[in-house]
Amino acid sequence: MRIDIVTIFPKMFSPVLNESIIRIAQAKGKVKFYLHDLRDYTPDKHRKVDDRVFGGGSGMLMRPEPLFNAVEAILSKTKKNKPKVILLSPQGKKLNQKICKAIAKEKQLVLLCGHYEGVDERIRKNLVDEEISIGDYVLTGGELAAMVLVDSVVRLLPGVLGDKNSLNFESFEGNLLEHPHYTRPANFRNMAVPEVLLSGDHKKIAAWRKEQALKRTKERRPDLLKKAALG
Repeated sequence: MRIDIVTIFPKMFSPVLNESIIRIAQAKGKVKFYLHDLRDYTPDKHRKVDDRVFGGGSGMLMRPEPLFNAVEAILSKTKKNKPKVILLSPQGKKLNQKICKAIAKEKQLVLLCGHYEGVDERIRKNLVDEEISIGDYVLTGGELAAMVLVDSVVRLLPGVLGDKNSLNFESFEGNLLEHPHYTRPANFRNMAVPEVLLSGDHKKIAAWRKEQALKRTKERRPDLLKKAALG
């Protein structure tokens, strides 16, 4: 997968893209990142990318020219692919595991990091394929949201995780939260691991894990149970 990120703060991404699973994914050749400084694409000699809002109001708005120029420049270099252009925005669809899986099937992503009061509406209507939010709150800009999206998608790419089967037993698979996990020591400060996990009886362990996943989901995210695969 190729991921192009358009931002006015490209230096923010270096610590995230060069650590952990994302670093490993790049080393394995599963993903390539290209950072684009939006200010390089503005016709303004002062490298401004924002302006006042027509009709009045507080704050500044991101101008259309720089974002259109940036995306068109990216497309001119990657004619073989038809990338999905995503705007990170609090007005977008709330990110979930289903959306992450769908995005992970794309060959190329172009992520646009909004700022200020948002973007000119012509960008939404004519440049963007999808708007995505990571939650019902407002961030200073779209950079942190882009990092969350990148991390959640890259780990789903085939061959990135050491154990591909681990993806089948994570939270939100089957719309359930994941069951509790334990490791050594079996007894720590008089806090013991449930006996069933030490029994070696895989059928009983599977039943216990399913029961615990249902219990945890009911307690913490009862809204998920309406869609859960309970069979």
